[in-house]
Amino acid sequence: MNRGKIVFGKIGFNLSGSSKLPETIPPPPPPLDQTTPTPTLHDETTEPATSGFGSFGKFSQDNNTASETSPGDLESMMGFSGFGKKAKEFNLDSLVEETRKSAVDRNRENIEKLKLQSLEEEKIKASLPAPNDSTKSAVTESKSQSEDEDEFIGPPLPPGLEPPKDAGPEAESEEEEDKEHWLPSSHELILEHGTKTVSALAVDSSGTRLVSGSLDYDVRYWDFQGMDQSKEAFRSFCPADGYPVNSVDYSCTGDKVLVVSGSQQAKVYDRDGIELFECVRGDMYLHDMARTKGHIAALTCGVWHPRDKEEFLTSCMDGTCRLWQTSRPGSQKNVIKARALNGLKTIPITCAYNRDGLLVACACDDGSIQMWDHRKSFVNVAINIKTAHTRGSDTSGLTFAYDNRGFATRGGDDTLKLWDIRNTKTSVHAKEGLFSRFPMTNCVFSPNDQMVMTGTSINKGEKAGKLIVVDRNTWNIVRELEVGPSHVVRIIWHPRLNQVMVGCGDGKIRILYEPKISRNGAVLVAGRHKKRSKQAEVVVSQQVITPHALPMFREERHKSTRKLEERDRKDPIKSRQPDLPVGKAGSGGRVSAGGSTLSSYIIRNMGLRNKVHEEGDPREALLKYAKEAAENPYWVTPAYERNQPQPIFQETDSGMKEEEEEEEEEEEESPPSKKLKQQ
Repeated sequence: MNRGKIVFGKIGFNLSGSSKLPETIPPPPPPLDQTTPTPTLHDETTEPATSGFGSFGKFSQDNNTASETSPGDLESMMGFSGFGKKAKEFNLDSLVEETRKSAVDRNRENIEKLKLQSLEEEKIKASLPAPNDSTKSAVTESKSQSEDEDEFIGPPLPPGLEPPKDAGPEAESEEEEDKEHWLPSSHELILEHGTKTVSALAVDSSGTRLVSGSLDYDVRYWDFQGMDQSKEAFRSFCPADGYPVNSVDYSCTGDKVLVVSGSQQAKVYDRDGIELFECVRGDMYLHDMARTKGHIAALTCGVWHPRDKEEFLTSCMDGTCRLWQTSRPGSQKNVIKARALNGLKTIPITCAYNRDGLLVACACDDGSIQMWDHRKSFVNVAINIKTAHTRGSDTSGLTFAYDNRGFATRGGDDTLKLWDIRNTKTSVHAKEGLFSRFPMTNCVFSPNDQMVMTGTSINKGEKAGKLIVVDRNTWNIVRELEVGPSHVVRIIWHPRLNQVMVGCGDGKIRILYEPKISRNGAVLVAGRHKKRSKQAEVVVSQQVITPHALPMFREERHKSTRKLEERDRKDPIKSRQPDLPVGKAGSGGRVSAGGSTLSSYIIRNMGLRNKVHEEGDPREALLKYAKEAAENPYWVTPAYERNQPQPIFQETDSGMKEEEEEEEEEEEESPPSKKLKQQ
């Protein structure tokens, strides 16, 4: 089917079947001087044949010139050459030569100096005699050293980052001095907790607040930022009356405090010392400890989870360790039973988490150390060191290193041991002869994880307890420091403050610090002055003092009212002081005849009010009411009006009278000693 031509503006489509180009090439256009007739728009004979998609604009008839154009001309004609920028060309040889010349020009003076030095060295070598064997060996050593130095490639290191060189015993002594310098001990700050042993200490992660517990049953809160030279605690309370405080610990966020006393129930307080909740007590009549909701015996220790602020762990003398959630204080989360070698229960003395909270550990009174995996059920023990310490001794301290590869234990058998968690068959190091008499003496790692610190109690012949610092690698004692004339019980080496808090047996907390390497904490308190309790009032008005004026013209001096108020407070009349109670012996001119208590006062007044006068005959006193009782009966007579209107009295028999008379005669005849006995 032959279709016509479709034209859209200047674009045309030839829908005919033939799509071939014309065979004959049209002749070239005539020169400009020749006049040629211009075709009109309606002249179809002058239009070339088109095919395909038609023509865009006017059809170019110069096909030969289009085929002979170069690629560059084609790009310029198509418009491709205008996109982007042409890549810049570089001549590498010329660039290298230019940089070499510039470097030579800049370092010309240094090169000349080096040449002069080499010439001088050659002259000196030529003037010297031939070297002997010793000089040869020295020269070879110097050459070897220079060669070693030449082997180092790169710019020289800064002076503080040069690699250490072996210098024999001098270097070892310098290292020991550096380790001693790491211990902040140049200054001391003392906080007065009480008079009995400080058995528990805890510092929050920021190092702003300190919590202490003692054997006097009290817990005290200390705030370093709000404390002055008076060094007083801002809060004190008794969590369980009659029970010593065994352990206190801050949560990982520092918003809660766990207080573990000698009772069966642990308590959780907030940051300001307000009680949040108390753990539930278990049923002591159940044999299986896993079925009780809480502990049934005295608690021994308690710690918070290092990563989870809602979980904490407690150990008890009922042979269990229990995991608690703050959202469910009515029942524990898990129960862990500690078992001895014979399968019976054993008492955990202390408990702890490792640094990432994946292991739960406890040290028992049979000398064993047992650990469980927190991610699994607490039935099977993951690590069990059966004979870590002497059986029957209280392992008072268990702490993990910051790298989670080792842990240290402080035993009641006067030992300090270091263990590798990858091989627990034997201890890595052990130190003996460290006397301890408290079941809460602990041990801690230094912030750089290279030292272990513990405390000792006063033994016979000693005057003060000591802080023992041991190197973790060699297990040699780096330093021994006496801390006051008392026992060293609890220790905290805070990594952020770089200060050592020591709880002592005399009821004092000693904080060791050094201003150069310590920050905040005790440093803030030492730089403050004591606040005045009450400032004296200042007299603003001026007064002219005239000592020689006449009495009528003299004015009294204005004085501070504080002293006058204190004087009036001591005056019982001006202060309207009530009368003090009279003691047994009496005081103030008053005799305590009737007693000084309220009950004695009431009894004395009631006796005076209802006192019956014994003057006269009591029979007459009663008979004067007989007429009134007969006329107006009130008690007995109205009760018998119906059934017994006439009163009937008992008549005395003659036999009864005779017996009474005989008894009276016998009494008269009996001797006086018998009368006294009968009475």
